[in-house]
Amino acid sequence: MLEDPLRIETLLEDAQRLAATDLFVQVFRGGRAWYASELADAAPYRTIVATTGADTLQLLIDRAHEIGLRVHAWVNVLSLARNRGAPVLRALGRDAVLVDRRGRSLLDYPDYEVPEPDRQWYRMGTTGLYLDPGAPGVREHLVASFAELLAGYPALDGLHLDYIRHPAVLPLTPGPRFGVGLDFGYGEGTRARFELETSLHAPTGDAMVNLSRWETWRRDQVSELVAAIASRSRELVPAIEISAAVIAYVDRAYLTLAQDWLRWLEDGSLDFAVPMIYTLDDRLLRYQAERFASARETDRIWAGLGTWLFASRPVGALVQLAIARRAGLRHHAFFSYDSMADATADGESPLLERLVAADGQPADPPTAQGPVDAR
Repeated sequence: MLEDPLRIETLLEDAQRLAATDLFVQVFRGGRAWYASELADAAPYRTIVATTGADTLQLLIDRAHEIGLRVHAWVNVLSLARNRGAPVLRALGRDAVLVDRRGRSLLDYPDYEVPEPDRQWYRMGTTGLYLDPGAPGVREHLVASFAELLAGYPALDGLHLDYIRHPAVLPLTPGPRFGVGLDFGYGEGTRARFELETSLHAPTGDAMVNLSRWETWRRDQVSELVAAIASRSRELVPAIEISAAVIAYVDRAYLTLAQDWLRWLEDGSLDFAVPMIYTLDDRLLRYQAERFASARETDRIWAGLGTWLFASRPVGALVQLAIARRAGLRHHAFFSYDSMADATADGESPLLERLVAADGQPADPPTAQGPVDAR
């Protein structure tokens, strides 16, 4: 959206037709910035200015506010995608990148995939480079980066944190406590910090000791990063809302990915969370939606619906919206606008048109048992 002012106007028109209230606009991805920055690689922003003559993020904020829409800056926090030249790596060096329990940095993974012989059993869930939130300097660099964003664009309504977790390795394992599988966070600087702060030996390789304490400490590094980002952001923009895209399976997020997002809601680091309930299985979506609707923090949980899965059969997205509403979840976030606006392969009206035509009354959820194919 930010690379063409004309697309911004189309986006705003579509948002109004949908009666949307909030826009989540990606501005920071892979260490690159679509806004003025000295701490991130601002090449995308400079290209936009050279091409359009405009600061399109500021333009979007101003135009959205004119028509009553709120704008959240969506940032990929710990993921660098495949950007080996990211400024954070030039500033902090290779030690800023996650290291697996066998001592191998993600920087050394061939084609960003698990090395042999482990590749016979494991695959990366999402390939690429990830920063280590426990490595010296990483937290400070990220806090400063998003503070720079908010200082430059104080009219933003929210800061939306994505990839605020460790990477997944498939098949998933229940964290390091059983000494099986493959997990991350074993960099030299990170283990040294653990030993300094706990007076315990850090696990590594075959010496898997103090696993329960290590698992908790490692998870705390992500939580403390979220808290630090939130605190600094609110100092700069007191009314800012901090949110995060989170893994919908709470126990999996907690045990395997170092993402304790319910804690972030409870301690106030987050104003709201958007669990990514991306699935083709309507029954599974209902189970998750009903669980979130009964949670203590339900008013601060937005259902993240995977509308991109239904670009070729829009009725499926309407059914899932109905399921989430019927479960009692009041807030919904659609991912993503591109998939909603693009025409389907067989020439049907795009999903966006189906949502608009539904006029707030999406298709009734199915009554059949199990997954439903809504083609």
